[in-house]
Amino acid sequence: MPIINIQLMEGRPPEKIKSLIVKVTDAVAEELNSPKDRIRVLVSEVPKTHWGIGGVPASDIPNR
Repeated sequence: MPIINIQLMEGRPPEKIKSLIVKVTDAVAEELNSPKDRIRVLVSEVPKTHWGIGGVPASDIPNR
């Protein structure tokens, strides 16, 4: 059973997360010839305060 973990910075609308899950599932099913009902996609949204870029929290970087 394929398990795909995706970590994203918070802030995307729920419909985008749903679309991502569908598209990743489709891609993995096609590439691995795996039934879709056996594929798991886990999406974790990380707060900008917990996401570091170059040693700085993303929450402190303008336009992030």
